[in-house]
Amino acid sequence: MCHKNRPLLAVTMGDPGGIGPEICAKALSLEEIYRICRPLIIGDAAIMKNAADLCGLELHVHAMDNPEQGLYRHGTMDVIDLKNMPLIRLRHKQVSAEQGRASFEYIVKAIELAQNYCVDGTVTGPINKASINEAGFRYAGHTEIYAEKTGSKDYAMMLVDQGFRVIHVSTHVSMRQACDAVRKERVLRVIELSHEAVGDLIGHKPRLAVAALNPHCGENGLFGTEDDLEVAPAVHAARDKGINVEGPIPADTVFPKMKGGRYDAVVVMYHDQGHVPMKLLGFDYNEKTRIWSSMAGVNVTLGLPIIRTSVDHGTAFDKAGEGRANPQSMVEAIKVAVNLSLR
Repeated sequence: MCHKNRPLLAVTMGDPGGIGPEICAKALSLEEIYRICRPLIIGDAAIMKNAADLCGLELHVHAMDNPEQGLYRHGTMDVIDLKNMPLIRLRHKQVSAEQGRASFEYIVKAIELAQNYCVDGTVTGPINKASINEAGFRYAGHTEIYAEKTGSKDYAMMLVDQGFRVIHVSTHVSMRQACDAVRKERVLRVIELSHEAVGDLIGHKPRLAVAALNPHCGENGLFGTEDDLEVAPAVHAARDKGINVEGPIPADTVFPKMKGGRYDAVVVMYHDQGHVPMKLLGFDYNEKTRIWSSMAGVNVTLGLPIIRTSVDHGTAFDKAGEGRANPQSMVEAIKVAVNLSLR
């Protein structure tokens, strides 16, 4: 494929002390990635070289200052070298303000490149929220950083694993706050964002469902009134706008239906309502071997003026620096970003 058919993607390295550099190196060791895109690591060249060595990969690191200097060929990792995390001070498996600051600066650089049309999309490696906050940056996660830096007011998190997709009304808040966030206007906006984004991914009008907040949709007010007073009116308003959506549907019913092919995506009310079924399907851990044989799933932020996909897991400090991290989610995040950028 020629350059114009291979999107240029900024891939942030993630927290230097986590598995982010390793999964970036492993993903970019795959020739298939270079057939579909031009990946550009945002991070520190020395740490990326160290990660490749830890993983036993024979990859050349090409340090540079801007995307125009990239080679974008298999066997070489092009790195925008911010030089903000010296290798001598790298601390695997540790919460660190210095490493948190570095990972935050990688994200800001990627956003700037996308906003200035220097790249076609961004893919983010895992960050450690404690390290970010210890460095003085008060954010709950990537989603909130992207929203603020792009000036986005209406945004939502979508998790994707092949045909299984969930979009969240709220994410990194307490359960009490999550219940308070279930309001008609917010639910309607997330349905609208889902309709647009999922349609872009699958190439046709999607079939959406909305999960109920309460057991049995509240059972006519016996277990709560939010589904009757907030969720159902939002669904009706979305239908009036021509969106193909059903709900509210009890959460213990709606996910098996999506798995069986009835829906293209489900709007969920809070973090764990969407994350638990997604990771149950996409993640596979074996206690005897202590190996994650599968870490599928991609995080996509909806409602932004730029493309942002991400791995659907954390920094995995327990295995960082050992060269055994699974790059599956990073590979899939890159592929979803390519798909979105070509729409």
